Amino acid sequence: MEEDKVRGKAEASGWPARAWRLLSAIRSESPLIQCITNMVSMDLMANTLLSAGASPAMIHSADEIPDFTPHARALCVNVGTLSADWLPAMKLAAQFASQSAKPWVLDPVAAGASGFRLKACLELVELKPTVIRGNASEVIALSKASLGPTKGVDSSHESTDAVEAAKSLAQASGAIVAVSGAVDIVTDGERVVGAHNGVPMMQRITATGCSVTALIAAFVAVDPLHALEATVSALSIFGVAGEMGMNLAKGPASLRMHLIDSLYGLDDAVVHSRVTITSFS
Repeated sequence: MEEDKVRGKAEASGWPARAWRLLSAIRSESPLIQCITNMVSMDLMANTLLSAGASPAMIHSADEIPDFTPHARALCVNVGTLSADWLPAMKLAAQFASQSAKPWVLDPVAAGASGFRLKACLELVELKPTVIRGNASEVIALSKASLGPTKGVDSSHESTDAVEAAKSLAQASGAIVAVSGAVDIVTDGERVVGAHNGVPMMQRITATGCSVTALIAAFVAVDPLHALEATVSALSIFGVAGEMGMNLAKGPASLRMHLIDSLYGLDDAVVHSRVTITSFS
């Protein structure tokens, strides 16, 4: 028991350094991140990637994917404004990313809200995403492969309610599964890690969840062999930016602006003092 505590403290002290190292790598390498995302989130997602140092490309035409996707460092697929016209391009991009050995991240927005949406998300999961990032209700719906109570894109559950569902989904899919919430949970099916950064008002800004999924893609792009560590680092860094932005904000609109500015301005000292990541198992 005492050895576990010592190991946990040692691991916790190493997370800020890892997060800073990955953010620094993004800033120096400027990885190209292809985003097939919903029309609501495109602006904030692109600006999140730019402020972190990555290079976003909002390309969703199936005609361009064979030429473009193999050259991207990572792919982000978000099904927020899903339509039958866009789904084939999402699948095609995922296939090209996998064939090119490039990581790709799935955001199964409102997965349990309709039969069409759930079926599409399950088909995308079959294409082996590197990371699946959703809220608790979305992860539970995917894990159970069933429709469930939902408030549109908002979650009806806390992230901690979905730990077992996330582990099950990770084991079944082979993906790292991240569950956003007051504590962001990340698991590979065995290990469970939590990021404890962020502020509640971030939930009052549309597309913050979508944007952190894109940020995860950038973090995984620079460290694809350690997708769990990259995922939880991205979640924590985005949360820290939210905390810093909240110090200057008067409400959701100004927080949106200061969130982007804070992510751009994060330095070594802030990351080391604020990143809070713990292991649950």
